[in-house]
Amino acid sequence: MKTKLFVITPPFTQLNTPYPATAYIKGFLNTKNIESVQADLGIEVILKLFSKKGLEDLFNYSRSKTQYPTPNSQRISALQDEYLKTIDPVISFLQGKNPTLALQICQEDFLPEASRFAQLEELDWAFGTMGTQDKAKHLATLYLEDISDFIVECVDANFGFSRYAERLGRSANSFDELYEALQQEPTYIDNLLLSILKERIETIQPTLFLISIPFPGNLYSAFRSAQWVKKHHPNIKISMGGGFPNTELRSLSDARVFEFFDFITLDDGEMPIEELISNIENPDYNSYKRTFLLEEGKVVYKNNSLKHDYKQSQVGTPDYSDLLLDKYISVIEIVNPMHRMWSDGRWNKLTMAHGCYWGKCTFCDISLDYIKIYEPVAANLLCDRMEEMIAQTGENGFHFVDEAAPPALMRALALEILRRKLAVTWWTNIRFEKSFTKDLCLLLKASGCIAVSGGLEVASDRLLKLIDKGVTVEQVAKVTRNFTEAGVMVHAYLMYGYPTQTIQETVDSLEMVRQLFEVGVLQSGFWHQFAMTAHSPVGLYPEKFGVIKETEAIGTFANNDINYTDATGIDHDKFSFGLKKSLFNFMHGICFDYELQDWFEFKIPKTKISPDFIFDALQEDDDFNIKPTAKIVWLGGKPFIEHFTKSKKGNSWEMMTLTFHDKKESFSIQTNKKQGEWLVEMLLKISVSNAKIYNYQEVKANFESHLEDFELFWYSKPIKTLREFGLLVL
Repeated sequence: MKTKLFVITPPFTQLNTPYPATAYIKGFLNTKNIESVQADLGIEVILKLFSKKGLEDLFNYSRSKTQYPTPNSQRISALQDEYLKTIDPVISFLQGKNPTLALQICQEDFLPEASRFAQLEELDWAFGTMGTQDKAKHLATLYLEDISDFIVECVDANFGFSRYAERLGRSANSFDELYEALQQEPTYIDNLLLSILKERIETIQPTLFLISIPFPGNLYSAFRSAQWVKKHHPNIKISMGGGFPNTELRSLSDARVFEFFDFITLDDGEMPIEELISNIENPDYNSYKRTFLLEEGKVVYKNNSLKHDYKQSQVGTPDYSDLLLDKYISVIEIVNPMHRMWSDGRWNKLTMAHGCYWGKCTFCDISLDYIKIYEPVAANLLCDRMEEMIAQTGENGFHFVDEAAPPALMRALALEILRRKLAVTWWTNIRFEKSFTKDLCLLLKASGCIAVSGGLEVASDRLLKLIDKGVTVEQVAKVTRNFTEAGVMVHAYLMYGYPTQTIQETVDSLEMVRQLFEVGVLQSGFWHQFAMTAHSPVGLYPEKFGVIKETEAIGTFANNDINYTDATGIDHDKFSFGLKKSLFNFMHGICFDYELQDWFEFKIPKTKISPDFIFDALQEDDDFNIKPTAKIVWLGGKPFIEHFTKSKKGNSWEMMTLTFHDKKESFSIQTNKKQGEWLVEMLLKISVSNAKIYNYQEVKANFESHLEDFELFWYSKPIKTLREFGLLVL
């Protein structure tokens, strides 16, 4: 019997865009002509719940179950007619289908308001910079969050928009608590999920049910889904894959997990799934790739397949068909500009390169394949995939979900986008390395790059060295300036509580961050507290980093986050509120003149960082030496040419004025006739629309075959002007 797959992401991940794992798998299955259907059950549950019928059922259920426990839930219940009247138009507006509703929402007498709206006064500054659509989106988001609070208080304490019962999935070394929860009657939200799942399973009639679990917040509903299918359709085989098992379940030994799942696959899913299909179609096949299963009541890990994993060029283009692309909802929860991009707008997700080209950071899971195995995708193939996805989804926004996008590949991709004249918008994650010159940042911007995020981690050179980040604070400052000046937004991931980090270093790190925002080279950031993971160098060799694991015992279920004690004995938790509050203000361009002490309710030492450290770092001149192999690219168009004669003291020269029309403005340069003619011809050759890319040595040699003193010409005023308007050295 031919295998048919049903591939799902269980509730909940994002509201605005599908998590890409199922689309990646479906794209691969297409290359093998294997029939599959995918679904994001998270968005389907949300749409069923946040509808007029869904809220009617919810309010009826809440009345039968409880006295309203808080004034807030009493208020929402009292206003239920207002919620029923407004919910469908608001969801439609957040789906981008009802833009005129923004005007009514912004008048602030249209939506019923509960406790979430109490924070509005603090956000007046934000609305000054937001347009009507954005303000309305934010108000509509608060409205949905009020309803979410009501659900948590009165119906299902585990509910959350982008996670469900996350507590049960976080650091679940033992399966006991989750197993116990699964023996209880399904909750109200569970029943919504299972009603959708029932309909889908009966319609599709799959032989293999794949559940992708990216995060701890998807774990509980994944098990609930598997449990229902096992009970009602025991003939369907069920497999788990995704980010959660890849990092957390590598030492799984609890046999009870296989009451719900037949298989759990690790790392890249393509080959393991293909082998599963072969095993299902032929019970004697017995060849598995990175797969856990149960044999004679014991959990076994099988990796006996002789087949190699597929190359990135062979896995096909992510396929988003079957997903409800026009029904995702854009929300603006918080006004952090980078976090907002995660939750607002529809993004096609792609990967430039599998793994990380750096692969050394000591806090990172660099021992696992998803980081360790680095394999870039050719720029022309990436562009082919982008064009296919635009045609399929109608969306031209791309989020490249790389661990760290390689600068050389970003350059090649940008050149290919420009050569094909694609109008796209994209953003990605990077390392703040010196390859990101001013000109490369301008090229990336010209190709549609609007934002980058990268790890500054602990803004201390000693700790950056211990992390093996391969950057210095000074270098980060220069790179963030290059992106900012090119018009690309920069978000920094910040870390505190790294092993051996002193209080002084935490204070000095905050001062560095304050200065980066004050000079305007950073627009967004987020502080994370260090977490020790089992597959990172810190977790594998804790003694090298001055930390001691609290236990060497390996749990029978999830094993990733490790509890430890730091030799410094510092309570890093206490810094959390002050670090986040200061950053919140810095992001909005205020409070730079506050003493660092003002952010903390306990005594901290004065910073040892010079108040002008970042400013001074940015004053240093860049190296003007150009490598012979540097690529020379012209982003502008053809000039309009005028000839004239210049006379001085009886001598005359034939001259040219070249007038260029940039998108924003027009400008002119003047040269002598011979240089002008050469320049016009060369600009056509080095135009970004040409397939051939010339390097500096080739441009110089071409000039010197006609004229003399190339360096003198290269550093002349006309070329300097062109450099300001899109003549790039890459």
